Parts: sequence; structure tokens; C-alpha cells
Amino acid sequence: MLDMVEVVIDSVRVSLMSPQRIVILREKDAERYLPIWVGPYEAEAITVALQEVEMIRPLTHDLLKNVFTTFNALLVRVEIVSLRDDIFYGNIVAEVDGEIVNLDSRPSDAIALAVRAHVSILVGSAVMDVAGILPERDMRAEFMPAVTPASEGKSGAVDVERLSVFEDFLSQLNDDEDEADKGNKDKPEPKKKK
Repeated sequence: MLDMVEVVIDSVRVSLMSPQRIVILREKDAERYLPIWVGPYEAEAITVALQEVEMIRPLTHDLLKNVFTTFNALLVRVEIVSLRDDIFYGNIVAEVDGEIVNLDSRPSDAIALAVRAHVSILVGSAVMDVAGILPERDMRAEFMPAVTPASEGKSGAVDVERLSVFEDFLSQLNDDEDEADKGNKDKPEPKKKK
């Protein structure tokens, strides 16, 4: 097994300027964070599981968990094992008939499954060293949390310091997005709030 660090889901955040979502993983017992961009459906699947919302019919990740259970496969953990060409690679680790099986997975799907199965999320140390972020206290927030486990039950209270952790990272991504939109004349420029 690679040198791994355990992480927890710090929050799932929603861009105020675009439909993009980001899952913020926090190193357990440390202040290093790993932001991972995910699609809106995957973000919703993670959010639903974090909030323990009961669905009338199983969602895709619920179905996958049920398949594991039906075939007596024990989910052991999920891993984010590498980062290549700005793409994270994940792994679902299961035990089947006493044998460890590794299943290639997108990290967003692995995280959605981990939340449902209540298993650990591990990140390769090399991935954390390359993509991990240490917060700075004086940053402004550009993203709001869809779910922040630490703020649940506080009747809508928002911890501004926790929201402001990634401004430099996010502004770089916004700059990249602006470059991609330069040729699109039909798209109006978004207005930033002051």
C-alpha cells in the first residue's frame, strides 16, 4: 500500500459564479486541505449522504453499496491514489472472500460511496504534497458551503473563516475559466459582489 493519510470531508461548496462544485477534504488532525472539483450530480450524491437524507428509491451510489452488500463484499476504504494531468484517480478497496480487491474509480464516486458505507477516505501522501493547501487566515470567500458538517444544526450560521480558505486557489481557477470564455461573445460577464 502507498504511503497514505486519512482525510475527512470538510465541506461541499458551490460556486456563486458558476455551476461547479468542489469537495474539500481535510487531513485528519491537521490543517491541510485537498480541494477536488466534482460534477453537480456527484456533489449532490455526497451532500445527500452527509445529511443522511432518506430517498424513496436508491440513488446510483446507494445501489452500488447494496450490490456490495448482496454479494458479501466488504467495503474496506476508498483511496485517492494519484494526480496526473490535473485528474485525480481513485480506488475502492473491498474484501471479497478474504481477498482484497481494488476497483478503479473517480474520486467523487468513491467519496459518495465512502459516506454511505461509513469507511475511511485515504489520500496518497504524494497527492497531498502536490495538491494539498494550507489555509491563510486573511482570505475572502468566493465559495459558499452546500454542506459543512461542522456547521450542521447551527440554524444557518456560516463560519466565514472556514469559507475563506481557498481564495488564491479559486481565483486561479476563475482566471483559467475567463481565458476559456474569451471567445464566447454571447455569454455576459458575471458581476462580482463587493
